[in-house]
Parts: sequence; C-alpha cells; structure tokens
Amino acid sequence: MKYCKKIKNIFLQNCIAFFLCSRYDKIIYFLSFRIYSMNHFQGKTILILNSGSLKKRFIFQRLKKLGLTLVCLNLEKNWAAPYVDHWILTDTYNHTDSLEELRSFISDHPKITIEGAITFWENDIPLLAKICNEYKWIGNTFETAILTRDKYKMQEAFLKAGLPAIPGKLIRKKEDLEMAMEEIGFPGILKPVSGSDSQFVVYVNNKEEAEEAYRYILKNCTSDYDSIYKLNRGVFLYQKFIDGHEFSLECFSQHGIPHVVGIHEKTAMHLPFFMETGDYIPPRIEKEEEDALIKFTESALIVLGIRNSLAHVEVKLTDKGPHIIEIASRLGGDYTFKNILEVHDFDLIEAGSEIALGINVTQKPKESKKMIMGKFLIPNQSGVINKISGFEEMKKKSYVVDFSLSKEVGDAVLVPPEGFESVGWVLVEGDSYAEVEKNMEEMLHETSIEVSPFRSYSSIGKTVRKDRFSPALLARSNFRRNKIEKIQKISRKDQRKLHIGIVSNEYSELDNPVEQELTSVAKMVMSSLSERGYRVSFFDFNHVLRASESLRESDVDIIFNLCERINDSSLLEPHAAALFDILQIPYTGSNPFTLSLCIDKIRVKKLLSYHGIPTPQWDYAYTITERIRDDLDYPLIVKPSNTDNSIGITNDSVVSNKEELKTQISYVIEKLGSPALIEEYIEGDEYDVSIMGSEEGDLEVLPLSRSVFKNLPKGYWHIYPFDAKFSSDPTYKNIIVQRPPKNIPPKLASLMSEIALDTYSILDCHDYGRVEIRVDKENNPYILELNPNPSINKGNCLPSVAELVGLDYGDFLEKIISLTINRYQHRPPYSHLQTNGV
Repeated sequence: MKYCKKIKNIFLQNCIAFFLCSRYDKIIYFLSFRIYSMNHFQGKTILILNSGSLKKRFIFQRLKKLGLTLVCLNLEKNWAAPYVDHWILTDTYNHTDSLEELRSFISDHPKITIEGAITFWENDIPLLAKICNEYKWIGNTFETAILTRDKYKMQEAFLKAGLPAIPGKLIRKKEDLEMAMEEIGFPGILKPVSGSDSQFVVYVNNKEEAEEAYRYILKNCTSDYDSIYKLNRGVFLYQKFIDGHEFSLECFSQHGIPHVVGIHEKTAMHLPFFMETGDYIPPRIEKEEEDALIKFTESALIVLGIRNSLAHVEVKLTDKGPHIIEIASRLGGDYTFKNILEVHDFDLIEAGSEIALGINVTQKPKESKKMIMGKFLIPNQSGVINKISGFEEMKKKSYVVDFSLSKEVGDAVLVPPEGFESVGWVLVEGDSYAEVEKNMEEMLHETSIEVSPFRSYSSIGKTVRKDRFSPALLARSNFRRNKIEKIQKISRKDQRKLHIGIVSNEYSELDNPVEQELTSVAKMVMSSLSERGYRVSFFDFNHVLRASESLRESDVDIIFNLCERINDSSLLEPHAAALFDILQIPYTGSNPFTLSLCIDKIRVKKLLSYHGIPTPQWDYAYTITERIRDDLDYPLIVKPSNTDNSIGITNDSVVSNKEELKTQISYVIEKLGSPALIEEYIEGDEYDVSIMGSEEGDLEVLPLSRSVFKNLPKGYWHIYPFDAKFSSDPTYKNIIVQRPPKNIPPKLASLMSEIALDTYSILDCHDYGRVEIRVDKENNPYILELNPNPSINKGNCLPSVAELVGLDYGDFLEKIISLTINRYQHRPPYSHLQTNGV
C-alpha cells in the first residue's frame, strides 16, 4: 500500500532522531539491560494519580506485590486504603491545588522520596504530565498528554505527519454541525472531543439522526454524568465513519521507542452506540495484517510523542489499511491487563511502573497457543438487577480464565441510551477459536442475569421517547434512587456485602478534645465494620464540597452518619442528612428535620410542653434586655440554646440570684452568640435513656445509665459541664456512673422509659438516640433534652448500655445498620418530609 512507505519513513526518521538526540537514554538503556535484580522495586516510592473506581483494585494489589511504597493523590481516602501508604487529598481536576498539595506533602515529609509518578485513569493524564515536568520525573510531555486526550488534535497530528487521518470537524453549536454534515457527509460519528469508554459516541446516517444525536449528547454529556466531561467543555467532534474491523493494541514506549505487546480483536458493537461487547486475543487475522497494524501503531505513537508510558491504541483495519481511532497513554481498561498476562506473559503494570521509575523494561511478550475470548455482560434494557446466578459454580470450569461482576442484585444498570454500564465481564480460553466460542456459549448458558424495571416511584418506564435520542432522556443522576431500592431489597444475611460510607469530621491531634472525639469515633466505627467484612470508605465533611462530590460519584450503598460539623459549625449538622436525601443515598440516624429541631432547645421545650412531657420550668431570652419570668425558683441553670457537647456550660451556669442570672445571660448571648435557655435547676441524679429503633415494632429502650453527683466537693453544682466531659479536671471523676442503676424503684424506671419513648417519637428520632432526664428528691422525672446524634464511640453511654443486653461494639453498629435497612424497607423515601411524627 502507498502509505506503507510513509509509515516506514516516519518510523525510521523518528528512530534515527531518537538515536541521535537521546544518546544518554540509549547508553543507559543498553548498559542496564537486565542488570538488576528481581527486587528492583524494593525501597522505591511511586506517586499514583487517582485511585479510580473499585475496578482498579487489582492494580493496587499488583503494585504492592511488586514491593512499592504507594503515595496516592486522590480526592478522598477510599477502598484503596489497605494498599496506599500515604495519601495526598485533593481534587485532581484542579491542577493548581493538586500541585500545591503535592509540594506541601514533599516539603512536610522530607524522608519520603518519590521517584516517579503514574496514572491508570484517563482523566489525570494531563496532570501527570505537569507533575512529571515540575519534578523532572520520567513521563510524557504536556503537549503529548493533550494530543492523547483531544481526539480532534490527535487526528490533526496524524494528518500533519502524513499518516491516514479521519476527517472531522469541531462542534460548538448547532451551526457547526450543519457545516460538518455538509462537508464530511454520512455516515458519521458524533462524540465528545475528550471522553472515555466510548460514552456518548453515536453513529448517524442522516441529518435527522445527527440532530437527534447532538441534542442527546448535549443534554447528557456533562460532569453530572461523569467527571471527565469537566474537560470536554461542551465541545464535540463530528467525524467520518470509517468502516472496518476494529482492534486494540496494548503497547509501551520507553526512551522514545514504541513496543506493541499484544492485540485484541474486538467483537461487533451494537450501533448506533459504540459500547464494547468483547474481543479475542490473539486476533483472527493474517500475519501481514498484524504486521501492518503494529507498524502503523508504532508510527502513531512516535508522531504523538509518546516516549515514556503505557499506551492503549484503538485501530480500524480497512480495505485501505489501518486508521487510528484514538490513543490513550495509559493501561487499557477492564480485563486488558489479565489477557496480556495470560496470553503473552507480559505484566503491563510492572512495565508501566518500571518506565515511571526509570528502570529499563526487560520483559518480552511471548507467543502463546492459548486463545481467550472476553465478553461484557450487557443487559438488553436498563433496570434493577433482580438475579445473578451461576458464576461461583463456573470457577470450577477449567476453561474459565476469570470473571468480574461490578454490580450486585439490587443495583441499577443503565445501558444505552440511558447509560453505558455493564454488569461485568467474563473470560474463557481454548486451544482454538471454535473451542473458545463453544466455551463462551456454555459459560453464558450456565449463568444468569435478570433485570427488571424500577419500582413505581422510579423514573424508568415513565417517559415516552419520541425518538431514539429523545431530549427527555434521563441521565444517570436521575437513577440515584437505585441505592434506596437496593436497601429495600437486601436481606439480613447479605448485610455485610454493603459498602458503608462513614461521614464524619477529621481533625489532628492538636485540635481541641471535642474535635479529637469526633475523629476518634469515626476511626473506631470504620475499624469495627472493616473487621466484620464491610467495605468502608471515609468522607470528611470538614471539606464538604470535596466530600459531597466524591460521595456523589461513589458506589456507597448506605451512609453511617457521624457528621457533627459543616463549615466548622454544629448548626449546619442537619444539612449533611439533607444532602444525603438529595443524593438519594440511605443513611443511618435521624432526618434533617429532627436534627435541626433538636439543635434548638427552645423549640424542643415548646413542643414537649405542648405535649405535656414533664420538663423543668423554663424561660428563654434572645437579647439581654428580655424579661425573665418572676415565678421561676432559684437556683436556675442558664444554657446556650443551640450548642452540643455541653459547650458553654460551666459551674457558673447555675445561678442563685438575679445578678448572677443577668451576668450569665449576658455571657451566653454576647460572648457565645447563642440565645439563652433558663431552667429551674433540678437537684438530683441524672439518667440517660438510650433508645434504638424507628418503628413501633423495633423500638427498644436499653438499660438506663445513672450519674450520681453526691461525691462532688462543696462549691460544685451537680451538673455535667464541659470540663466534666472534655478536661482533665480530677474533680469530676468523683461523679459515679452506674450502668445499670442500682436500687431504683421499678416504677420509676418504667416511667422514665415511657416519657423518653414519647419524647423520641414526638421528635421523630430514627435508629438511635439518647434522652437526658433529671430526677428530683421525690423521684419526679424531668426531660432535659434529646440527643438524636449522640457520640457512639466505644465506651460511650449508648454502646456501653447496649453491651449490657449482649451487643458487643460490632453487634451494636450492625444493629444500627439493620434498623436503618428496616426503616427504608417499611417507609417510602423521604417519609420525614411527609410527616414529622408530631
């Protein structure tokens, strides 16, 4: 073919240029060829940009087996925690912040020497180039990174170099599409200029289809669907459709020399979309065709300047020769690594790490008689998975290489046009293509995946599409409710299969005791649930925007809500639960209405008084000039009306006369910035009534906890001030805590339990909570307050009394999760917005 000479000339020219311009690289390459031990990764530290999704777990497992120390630059700590040695938390889409956070990490950790960087995530290839340039680490240039991300610029580079290029036009508005259709003609392809995974790549055969497809991708191809489209900026590409058989070539380049390791032959896609269905390795083509693909790919890698990285190349073999569809300067996704390792005995992860660290790749791909067929498990329609069976049994089959299921029963799966998801993939092997196809047929026959429509309050099935790309199409963000549906279907025996998101606040050891307690409880819950087999991820709501974005994109099934601060304010605590409702992710504990109400102790007092719940006589003040009731009996206690953890309560909070009252009200309002709640001081023991449950059938009052103050020295009021909970003042160690209480009348215990239950129900508390009660000398109980989000650290009141009924700490946490599941199974979503229980 005519262009073969061009390819050969380009290849030879670039190779000559390499040997002339890169003498140092050449010398190093040959001097160190194979002159290193098998443990050449030991003691080396590598920076990983972005952990990616859970599907990338195998990469981190392999990197650790190689002996590398891993530093991960990522939005948040997640499933990769068992493999990552050090985290740098930042949004990798913000390159300025990412570079600054990396600089800070390197400055703050002088003993950690990072020797190179790599990413396996398409989104972060440009950032990787910037980082490698700043630290003189080995990698591709930023220009190359952009060429491999921008499909239009890539084809322009091929055209400029004399390689066959696919004609295309950039589309920024409808008028651009009109001009592109006229100039390029049909059939054509519309695609994001910077996308991934064949998402929103659409085949069109006429003007009407092109306009429909443009409306479709314009509406749905946004960062709400996938964060990668932050880079797309509303720019699309209209290209000529190139007919031919499609292949992907797995490659690496080192010192500017390209190497093709293996070739996949892709199976037919279901137009008008280009979602991959599977492939064969090795390909079913002649040696001449294979050689043409390899030479063309090597030339294309040189043209784009891919000098030091892995590369995943998609090529079409037409009757006029190969045409590059696109090139990614990273490892291919899904089962690419597995196939290349099985068929060619070549470890792409090891090779990529060697390149990044400046170690010469000495592996050579081997020829194999083994043949592997891969297939993606793609349902015929979008919906909720109600059955997955047969896969575990297939592990026993000798021809099954591997399989991966990224979805579970109860998950939503969105296939074109709603989304571009699969349930997973399977790999089978054989000694011939006929045998491998027969084995795949048997594999699919022995397994089963069933998908049913969403429930009545879901959106699938409720829209009538006027055409195949109707503007009314629902994007993935509208299917968040599948998480609720998954919880509604899950059984108790499958509870530990859930992915739990721990939402809390993380502080350093230098912060105050309250903040240290918030950090401690989150770590304790994470550790305990992990020990029981749950997959857990942590989301720090001290960085709420970053955490909420990460949470929105996560596959968390249920949130364990421990959040007590947003923007460093406890007043915003309820907004966390409101956010979970918006994201449609189930969560433990009370709803935002209850959390908000209980912060306002004045309104709680009004509500309890209305319902006849006994509370100490009281009044309140929003300003220091307000008149306080004259019929209140001293002593009185003055509290901030909207703080928690006894913040603002000291021994001086109890006052004995009007002068002290005025002083304390002024302190609360002017110094603390809170309205003041004034109550009659009840001299007597204090009881904590811990309650679990939400429904009439699962509510349970746990054993009581009693605090006795008789041993406090003279001058100390019998209360729990802040210092009693969070200081080292030895005085308050004289408070006697009895769990369960000793020698109290059964009728008193029953009465306290009953009024606590009424309080819990009136305020619509969910899953767990703690009611504080004071009992006077005549054994009259008075409700002080309800804490709907009490601390549940090991040793705190609630877990401790739960232990008295046989629930160790892990059992206690699991009971909270099961109560949450039960609540979602018996109440419609957002039931707290329909009735608040009052």
